[in-house]
Amino acid sequence: MFMQFYYGEGNLSRILDEMEFWKRQESEHTIVIRQIVNNLESEFVIRLQQFEQDFHQVEGIAVKYIETIIRSKGNINLTIQQQTMQLISLAFCQSQQFIMLLNQILSESEAARNNPVAAVVINHIRRESEYFIGIAQTVLS
Repeated sequence: MFMQFYYGEGNLSRILDEMEFWKRQESEHTIVIRQIVNNLESEFVIRLQQFEQDFHQVEGIAVKYIETIIRSKGNINLTIQQQTMQLISLAFCQSQQFIMLLNQILSESEAARNNPVAAVVINHIRRESEYFIGIAQTVLS
């Protein structure tokens, strides 16, 4: 995993780095699923496309916060801290909802059931999202 090294002990910077990375991964994962299960039911395709956009948006916000923290040279005000925690919470919930969609695809999609590679890939993707949830949960608690 790629980690940026501009932070010293800054936990907010670290979680934002993780968020940037994992939200990009989750966005790309929506594409992988649509490519592997090329006959996926349209309701799932639409929901995956929406998640792709949402993940990309959160990734972009994380980058903006990273840039703000860099420019502040470590003097992070309370507002930025609170906004970052809200973003972490949003990203956490977003990944939970994505996992719910992945589980739904595995249980309800005929196209996924008929594709032996789909279950392996989707389960791998789910574990990666669960990993990000674990990181976010640690920061939030």
